[in-house]
Amino acid sequence: MGEQKDRMLAGEWYIADDPELKADTLRRVALCAAYNANGGAPPEKRAAILRELLGSVGEGVRIRPPFQCDFGARISVGDRVFVNVNAVFLDIGPITIGSDVQIGPNVQLLTPTHELDAERRRAGWEKGEPITIGDNVWLGGGVIVCPGVTIGENTVVGAGAVVTKDLPPGVLAVGNPARVIRALG
Repeated sequence: MGEQKDRMLAGEWYIADDPELKADTLRRVALCAAYNANGGAPPEKRAAILRELLGSVGEGVRIRPPFQCDFGARISVGDRVFVNVNAVFLDIGPITIGSDVQIGPNVQLLTPTHELDAERRRAGWEKGEPITIGDNVWLGGGVIVCPGVTIGENTVVGAGAVVTKDLPPGVLAVGNPARVIRALG
């Protein structure tokens, strides 16, 4: 692999405008376009595109188009996951989604982070921090999950929340930034 891709995969700062990474992006663009264009295609055809696009896909996964991602290969989805329309999963860092997760419309899982230093940001430096979504999580419509966040199993995140830090298992969190308002169950 190339130096920049190696750095990206290691979670280090790298230059995003790299020819090898552009080739991976072209692959993703073609697969996302095929998936989104085949919204009415038989489920088997759409499932085959997802298996080629994503790193791993469990049984019974339903992702409604349109769906967008950076690379796809860094996304792992468990069994019986439902993702509603207009999902954006930016997988510069790994995204791991457990089983029985429900994701509302317009949800964004954002692993990239950029330099605060203007000069380095202008030069294209970025890195990815992983996102982990536990089993049986529900992310309401319009939720944004920021880089490096883990959401514990059985947690519910209310519509429009911006999750900037880890959430424990079995809680209800709402707001911007998301805050736990009560335990569940």
